Amino acid sequence: MTETVHVPLGDRAYDVRIGAGLLAEAGAEIAPLLARPVVKILTEDRVAAQHLITLQSALSKAGIESAALTLPAGESTKNWAHLEQSVEWLLAEKTERRDIVVALGGGVIGDLAGFAAAVMRRGVRFVQIPTSLLAQVDSSVGGKTGINSGHGKNLIGAFHQPSLVLADIDILSTLAPRDFLSGYGEVVKYGLLGDAAFFEWLEAYGPALAAGDADLRAKAVKRSVEMKADIVVRDETEQGDRALLNLGHTFCHALEAATGYSDRLLHGEGVAIGCALAFELSSRLSLCSQEDPSRVRAHLKAMGMKCDLSDIPGDLPGPDALLDLMGQDKKVIDGQLRFVLARGIGDAFVTSDVNRDVVRGLLADALA
Repeated sequence: MTETVHVPLGDRAYDVRIGAGLLAEAGAEIAPLLARPVVKILTEDRVAAQHLITLQSALSKAGIESAALTLPAGESTKNWAHLEQSVEWLLAEKTERRDIVVALGGGVIGDLAGFAAAVMRRGVRFVQIPTSLLAQVDSSVGGKTGINSGHGKNLIGAFHQPSLVLADIDILSTLAPRDFLSGYGEVVKYGLLGDAAFFEWLEAYGPALAAGDADLRAKAVKRSVEMKADIVVRDETEQGDRALLNLGHTFCHALEAATGYSDRLLHGEGVAIGCALAFELSSRLSLCSQEDPSRVRAHLKAMGMKCDLSDIPGDLPGPDALLDLMGQDKKVIDGQLRFVLARGIGDAFVTSDVNRDVVRGLLADALA
C-alpha cells in the first residue's frame, strides 16, 4: 500500500509518496507533472548500477523519454565542479524551463541535482527519488539543496522545493547494513526532537525494522516525513522552528569535518553521536534528567550504532579544535554557536545561550 504525505506550501505544494514498488511505477507517478514526455536524470554510479534500468524502463512504459548523467558516488561529489558538469549537461540536453529533472540517489545526488535545477534557467522543477533511508526521511523533503565548500558542508545552496518525492521502501533492502543504520540516525532524531511516543515505538520495533520488516520501515519513514513536513511548512527557510531539525548536527558537522568527510564517519552516524552529545550537554546544563542521555545511548547501542566519540576509528583533534570546527557551522548567528538542546525526550529547543567552557568540558570528557 502506498501512503501519501502532503507538504502544503501553497503553489509549491507537493506529495511525498511512500510505499513498496514505487520505482517501477515512477513513469505513471511522474507523467501528470510533465509538459512534454521527456525527463533528465542525475544519478551516481553505485545507484545507477542497481536502479537506473528499472527507472528508465518505468518511464519508457509511460511513454516518457529519458537521458541520464551518472556522477561518482560519495560526499566529495557535492562540489562546484560536479555542479557545473551537471548544469552544462542539462543545458546541452536542451532541458527546458517546464521540464523536470529527476534526482535518483541518496542525499548527495538529491542536494546536487536540486541545486542544479534551482539555478538552471532560474529554476526548473525536479523530482526526488531517494535511494537511501537518510534521504527518504530527511534530505529529499523540505527543499534544501546545495553543495559543500572547503569552508564547510552545505554552505552554498538554495531553497528549491521538489515537485514530487517517491520513497520506494523496497530500495532500502539493497542498502548495506551500515548505510541503513546511518539513515536510522536521522529517524531517531525525529523522536528525540518532537515525539516521545515515536521514540518509544522505535525502542520497541527498531531492531525488527533494521532486520528488514518492510511494514515497520514504511511506518518509520512516514512518521519521519510527517514530522519534517510539519516543521518545514511552519518555517520553510529556517528562521526559527526548522532549526530543530538540526538536533545533533552542530556536533555532527564538526566531526565530519574532523574526519575529512570520509568513510570513517557517515553523516547519520555523526547525527547519532551528535544527538547523544546534545542530550549529555542538556543533562549537564540541568535541562533534562540524567536518565535521558543514558536512554538515548542505550537505544543506539541496542541498534548496533555508533554513539560515542571513541566509536569513530582513528584519531580526533582535541576539544579546542573541535570547538573551532563547530564555529564554522552555517547555523552560527552573530558569532554565537546555536545548539539544539532538550528538556527531555521529544522536547527539543534551539538556544545560543550555552557556555563555551561547558561544551569544551563535554568534548574533553568524551574524547577521554
